[in-house]
Amino acid sequence: MEAEGLRQVEKYALKKQRVYQKDWKMYILRAMLASMFIGFGVIVAFKTGNYFYIADSPAAYPMAALTFGAAIILIAYGGADLFTGNTFYFTYAALKKKMEWRTVYKLWGLTYAGNLLGALVFAFLIDVTNLYASPSVNSFLLNVVEHKLDATIVELFFRAILCNWLVCLAFFVPMFMKENGAKLFAMVLFVFCFFISGYEHSIANMCTFAIALVLDHSETITVGAVLHNLIPVTIGNMVGGVFMMGYFYYYINKPFEDEEEIQH
Repeated sequence: MEAEGLRQVEKYALKKQRVYQKDWKMYILRAMLASMFIGFGVIVAFKTGNYFYIADSPAAYPMAALTFGAAIILIAYGGADLFTGNTFYFTYAALKKKMEWRTVYKLWGLTYAGNLLGALVFAFLIDVTNLYASPSVNSFLLNVVEHKLDATIVELFFRAILCNWLVCLAFFVPMFMKENGAKLFAMVLFVFCFFISGYEHSIANMCTFAIALVLDHSETITVGAVLHNLIPVTIGNMVGGVFMMGYFYYYINKPFEDEEEIQH
């Protein structure tokens, strides 16, 4: 069943490569879009959750997790490039010898840089709107950020592996589906699962931290603390996308592909 989805993975990887070959600046802009779309998800998720958080309701995190699903829909249908998904796409395409590994490394770097730049731009836009400055609106977000920055490197690394495993599945599983409604439901469900589980996503964290840094935040939220989170989370996300998705699906499907080649 996954064979059709894996063909789509190859197709998407090669399409992204063509965008880069045509104009690397266009590729950067698409990567910026992804983190800005996540920024929209962060704002709506934490603003929704904040209503429950200030009322001391246990529904704060589930409501935030549910509404954050808007981000993946924007990325999937809005023509954006997300680093975490590309760890799976490009790995699989390279293993199938459709892309060179040096191109894969270059595109990962450009995607990550574009995602970071987009997060910074979005944080600036939120800052100048002044819509998120009040403690009555941003207290939930700042509380979650402080907890993320307090985790150990080992905790962050393994949470990140699990996170990108789920996020890549959120893009991959809907490839088997024909109806847009089913695709959207699956995407939102998988994102809900990673968010509610407390896993760590490097680009979502990047956007959340950038927003927190432009707000009136506590002394514990610093650039150094952000790097303490982002470095192990980024590496863990790569392990989840490269090995748990790219290598895994290549390995379990290769015997069947070899049989098809022999028959032809």
